[in-house]
Amino acid sequence: MGKYRDYTELLQQLIATPSLSREEEATAAILSSFLYERGLRPERHLNNVWTRSRHWVEGRSTVLLNSHHDTVKPAAGYTRDPYLAEVIDGKLYGLGSNDAGGALVSLLAAFVELENDPDLSVNLVFAATAEEEISGPNGIAALLPRLPRIDCGIVGEPTLLDLAVAERGLVVIDGETRGKSGHAARKEGVNALYLAVDDIAAIRDHDFARPSERLGPTSAAVTVISAGTQHNVVPDRCSFVVDLRVNEAYTNEEAVAELRGVCRHATLTPRSLRLQSSGIGEDHFLVRAARAVRPQAATYGSPTLSDQALMTFPTLKLGPGDSARSHTADEYIYIREIEAGIRTYLDLLAAAAPAG
Repeated sequence: MGKYRDYTELLQQLIATPSLSREEEATAAILSSFLYERGLRPERHLNNVWTRSRHWVEGRSTVLLNSHHDTVKPAAGYTRDPYLAEVIDGKLYGLGSNDAGGALVSLLAAFVELENDPDLSVNLVFAATAEEEISGPNGIAALLPRLPRIDCGIVGEPTLLDLAVAERGLVVIDGETRGKSGHAARKEGVNALYLAVDDIAAIRDHDFARPSERLGPTSAAVTVISAGTQHNVVPDRCSFVVDLRVNEAYTNEEAVAELRGVCRHATLTPRSLRLQSSGIGEDHFLVRAARAVRPQAATYGSPTLSDQALMTFPTLKLGPGDSARSHTADEYIYIREIEAGIRTYLDLLAAAAPAG
């Protein structure tokens, strides 16, 4: 990999170091040391590591380069050691290689090469963050208030280097119906399970009123249900869980309100409304630059959630690797994908030209 071999070796070191969400202390230390060795002065908050350009021009647009260094637990079907970072036939195997280690080290390579370039037209902030896989409070949400003012960002996730210009929001909702217990043999009481079934069918059949060209319709799926204590007692309570995926035509609050309107019996209580949909305008300078350097890239709305949901500024999700490999057994990324990712980020940032 030539002069970028250091970044492949860094990724191998990160893979070999367990970094489950909330347990990223060791990989945070590795990333901090890597930056120090290159003459930078990284800062750390919790398990988040960040630094900014040494060549910094006040009043210039600032671009956040962000990806995460936490992982999910290894899938049950692994046939390899998930922490053995081997390169075989051009593939780098290991947990977190594709999601999102390849994007993380590619963004880091671009930052290190460009951060002190006086010809660059933007300021850069690099942030390797924690708890992305669980949308936790001690990841990007905890770090953002400590960063300089950010105008826009590139979020490194595996997109096959296509341009994810929008992303669905997520609301997890607890639903509950209440009836009246009774003896099943005498058909007594009011069956809370039947009430829930009526509302679950209504949720299944509901078409949200505001579609989106980027993300399609907002959608809701009931994924968990629980009721009853024994076979001969009519249940007086039934609980269920709704997975609500929200397009950019709605706020999370609006989508929940519409869903409540179709339920005749259940109370719907969101666990959180913080994971909003996100996106970036087609005419934004990051999108224009990305199209200039990758005219073959597709533009799409992403159904999967990332830390974009916690950012209040425009963000473009873009990175090497394939989302279909994320969270799968024997995860891998091609070395050539990392090389292409570094080149893409370098060319994009060199071409970025904010208006004015």
